[in-house]
Amino acid sequence: MKVFQIIRGWCHWDATAQFPTLRSTVGRFPPSYLFVEAPDNVFEGWGYDPEQEGDARFLQPEPPEGWLYDADTGTFYPEGDIAPSQQPTDAQRLAALEAENKELRAKLAVAEDVPADWLLCGNGAADLIFRLALAVRPRRALLPAPTFAEYAAALDTVGCEVTQFTLDAANDFAVTDAFINAVTPETDMVFLCQPNNPTGQVTPPALVEKLLHRCAACGAALVVDECFLDFLPDRDTLTAKTFLHEATNLIILKAFTKLYAMAGVRLGYALCSNADLLAKMQAAGQPWAVSSLAQAAGIAALQETAYADAVRALIADQRPKMAVGLRALGLYVINGQANYLLFKAPADFGEALRQHGAVVRSCANYPGLDAAWYRTAVRTAAENDQLLQIMGEVLA
Repeated sequence: MKVFQIIRGWCHWDATAQFPTLRSTVGRFPPSYLFVEAPDNVFEGWGYDPEQEGDARFLQPEPPEGWLYDADTGTFYPEGDIAPSQQPTDAQRLAALEAENKELRAKLAVAEDVPADWLLCGNGAADLIFRLALAVRPRRALLPAPTFAEYAAALDTVGCEVTQFTLDAANDFAVTDAFINAVTPETDMVFLCQPNNPTGQVTPPALVEKLLHRCAACGAALVVDECFLDFLPDRDTLTAKTFLHEATNLIILKAFTKLYAMAGVRLGYALCSNADLLAKMQAAGQPWAVSSLAQAAGIAALQETAYADAVRALIADQRPKMAVGLRALGLYVINGQANYLLFKAPADFGEALRQHGAVVRSCANYPGLDAAWYRTAVRTAAENDQLLQIMGEVLA
C-alpha cells in the first residue's frame, strides 16, 4: 500500500465512490486535492507512475475513455464537465451571489439584522439543503431521529453516510447532551431542526451553543433549520443568529413557506458568515433560482408584520387548548412549542379519521416513529374544535 495525491481538478468527486479500495484521509470542506491510500497497482492504465510515491498526478495528456485533458491545469476531467481552468473563481462566484436577489436580500438583512452578504436566497429551504450538500459534499453526517426527511435525502445524493441518532420518546424526543456527544472527528455535518419537525421540540440556546462548539472542535458544519421558529413569540431569544458572528461553521435555514403560507411560491434563505461557503452554495445550484414573482412576494411579506404577530398570538393561544383537547381524548401528546402537535393514537386512527372527513399527517415514515404517531396543525379555534369533535367520534 502507498499514499498517493490526487489533484482535485481531476478527482472532483469522492474518490472512494469510484475506487472502493481508496481511502480519503483529509478534507472537511472540498479540498484542492485528496490524499488516498491504495495498492501499488490501483492506477494501472491511468497514466500514473507507480514508482512516484506521494504523487499520483497524470504524466501524459492522454485521457482514458470518457475523459478530457485540460492543458491549462494539467489535469483530466470527465466529458460533460466544465474544464477546471474554465470554472468560475471564488471572486466570480461572490460577484454572482451579490447580483442575485439584491433587493430581497437587502430587505432580509434589515429584517434579520445581519449583513446582506451573509444571506443566500433559494427556491425554498429544500433547494438550499441540497445546495449545501453539493457544496460541502460531507462524507459523514449526524441527524436526530425523528426529523425532517429532506436532510437525509439531500445527503444521499452526494453519497454521504448518514447516522440517525434516535431521540428518546420517554423524554418527549428532546435533544440532550447524548446527541452532542455523538458528534465525532469523523462527522462532517450535523443537522438540527428548531423547533424539530415533527416533534415540535425546541433545543435550548445553551445546548445549541454547546453543540456548535462541539461541531467546531470536530471540524463539522452545523445546520440549524429555523423554518418554524418564527411562529414562536420568543423566537428572538431562541434563534442561533447570535452565534453567526463567531461561528463560520454555522448555517441557518429559513423560509417564507410556513409563516406566510407561501409554499407554492418557493422562497427560502440561508444565513451564514462564511462568504466562501455561501458562494459555493450559490454555484452548486442553477442561477436565478428565485423567480421575480417569489422575490416580489418575499419583499411584500416582510412588510406584513401585523399579520405575523397575529399568527404568533393565535398559535400561543390555541396550541395549549389543542393539547388539552387531545389529551382529554386519551391521546399521548408531546410537549413541543411549534404550530403543530405530535401525538400517539391507535395505528388505524388516521384511516378512521379520513372516513369522517378529516386528515392528519401520519408520521410512520419518520425514522424513530411508527404508524401510531400523527401530527396535526394548530389552526383557528373553530377549526380546532371541529377536528377535536370528529376525533372524539372516531375514538368513541
